[in-house]
Amino acid sequence: MSDHFSGPRAIAGPAGDICDLYAFPSPERAGHLVLVMNVRPRATPADAFSDAIVCRFRLRPLAVAGRAFAFGPEELVVDVAFDPPGPNGAQEGRCTTPSGEIAVPVDDEKGGSGPGLRAFAGLRSDPFFLDLPAMQRSFATGTLAFSDAGRNSLTGMNVLSVVVETEIGPLVEGLGGPLVAVVGETVVAGKLPIRLERVGRPEIKNVLLSPKEHDPVNRDMELRDLYNLEDAFHMGRDYRGAYAARLSANLAAFDRIDGATAWPPAADGAHPLTELLLADHLVLDLSQPFAEDGYFAIERAVLDGRPPGSCGGRWLDDDVMDTIYSLLVNGGRTPVSDGVDGPTVPAARTFPYLAPPNPGDRP
Repeated sequence: MSDHFSGPRAIAGPAGDICDLYAFPSPERAGHLVLVMNVRPRATPADAFSDAIVCRFRLRPLAVAGRAFAFGPEELVVDVAFDPPGPNGAQEGRCTTPSGEIAVPVDDEKGGSGPGLRAFAGLRSDPFFLDLPAMQRSFATGTLAFSDAGRNSLTGMNVLSVVVETEIGPLVEGLGGPLVAVVGETVVAGKLPIRLERVGRPEIKNVLLSPKEHDPVNRDMELRDLYNLEDAFHMGRDYRGAYAARLSANLAAFDRIDGATAWPPAADGAHPLTELLLADHLVLDLSQPFAEDGYFAIERAVLDGRPPGSCGGRWLDDDVMDTIYSLLVNGGRTPVSDGVDGPTVPAARTFPYLAPPNPGDRP
């Protein structure tokens, strides 16, 4: 489920489990970028943000290099950290950016604000949607098992959400250009900031790194906890081959589902998308206005050798699963849908964008 429950450590420590990362130009205020990180799957009103964890957004400049991207050395970091809940249960956070810090009262619809910046933190409806059993059957049987009447496996679920909205102008100036990479991390607070989880694109870990049966090299190895420890912008060499082998094997398995080959492998068996997906981050063009269905639009254009013309990133209601299925199964030539077209409650076009929490974990 996107990045929910993405490995043994995430399951054991749900406070640091990132469910999803979103990044999009604000549909409410032109010239502003919105960053969203959801944590703690199946959150309830009794759950609080952990004061031992920092929710971190990292942004790097990108340049198109052939049919891939190259990072620039500059980096901007936005951190959101929390105090322990008080005696009455109230909790306050702090959003820290390169230009300053603001207080963020938890579960306050207005959030906190300062010059060029506002932020929200609190319980919200989980915006992710997919038909998980149908996806699992499709992968296990090698035959598409979707129907027009798919069922959203996350109906009624809630998450703890962090939303940061900041001016685009200073970001472009600080990064040296409008094309940027965005990753989200949960990091241990304090002097030893150990990375617990990191997320870029949805379903890299749970769909493409979790299944083991097709992997010819590491069939008995759980890779997701190792992958979470990697720096998205500086992946180490020690386990890179293991990640690449797993991705190539599972990408090829998806490609076989329709009985045709959309992505002919290289001589060594590497899938054409493996290296692009190992650079695991959202891609945004901050010079473009808000648009729905931006997920993977810039990457798709680069693969096709054409100008992007899209903001990219990921909007809350983007049907990313249909985009993923279509890309992996047939190269995006024809749509592949799981029959689930929207979240439990659609997103709003106004701050804090995510819908209020559902009345229970499930209806």
